[in-house]
Amino acid sequence: MRILLAGPRGFCAGVNMAIESLDLALELYGAPIYVYHEIVHNRWVVGGFRKRGVVFVDDLDEVPEDAYVLYSAHGVSPQVRRRCDQRRLKAIDATCPLVTKVHREAIRFADEGYTIVLIGHEGHDEVIGTMGEAPESIRLVGDVDEVDRLELPESAKVAYLTQTTLSVDDAEAIIGRLRQRFPSIVGPPKDDICYATQNRQQAVRQLAEVADIALVVGSRNSSNSQRLAELAKSCGIPSHLVDGPADTDLRWFAGNETVLITAGASAPESLVQQCVDLLRERFDAAVESISTRREEVRFLLPKELRLKGSSGRGDAVQ
Repeated sequence: MRILLAGPRGFCAGVNMAIESLDLALELYGAPIYVYHEIVHNRWVVGGFRKRGVVFVDDLDEVPEDAYVLYSAHGVSPQVRRRCDQRRLKAIDATCPLVTKVHREAIRFADEGYTIVLIGHEGHDEVIGTMGEAPESIRLVGDVDEVDRLELPESAKVAYLTQTTLSVDDAEAIIGRLRQRFPSIVGPPKDDICYATQNRQQAVRQLAEVADIALVVGSRNSSNSQRLAELAKSCGIPSHLVDGPADTDLRWFAGNETVLITAGASAPESLVQQCVDLLRERFDAAVESISTRREEVRFLLPKELRLKGSSGRGDAVQ
């Protein structure tokens, strides 16, 4: 067996920032720290923080007044921020800056009178937060068929935005159809799909050409992990999304194939290495690390934590 360990893989700058923020909040304020929704979409990360006294909530009414509440990397709507203020909660905003960028674009387009077509997955935390910025101006679409069903006035000024963790190929197809239907449509000055999502998809696309099977480490509620597994399958090889070695079925492998292993942007590297070790021990696999692009992006910690001082952590910028 030959393992191709894809790079880049695993944690992105936004996930690193969010996890470091929660670590530091625990250090500064002690447990319990409350987090609105999951800090990132990975059950091992969430489970580890629960053991340390973090409480994840889907309703701010579950948070005691004057408690610390951290917004997850996926962002929140203005309504959530207002509710937090009303209940006198101490908010720490760990929203990924690339998600914040999409929120600002939504506000700008809405202020300029555009109807905004948001390309994304209904119910995803990021999409809910973005739509909350301009609910009267945004229409959500998830595929080309939904674009065809859009009914907008002929006089409408139309703009589009995208969820940051989409499949690049799927987004391009939907944007292409939007341009056909609305030739004057405008988009963001810079692609909304984040650098990490694009880089991980490109690595899978390239390495799938020489692999027989793909193993994607990530949780099933992780959009970018799901997209990696779908992409590998679309490249013509079997693909499996696993949370870690316990979910890896050795019957998937004959023992003489080339296995592509990657990880979604919220999956810890420790789980990747455990999967590698499993295949190495069972099939005497040789491991080759192949990086298609170097990543050096880092984000500042939230200002609420920087003001407290963080012993030099979080002082790097993009």
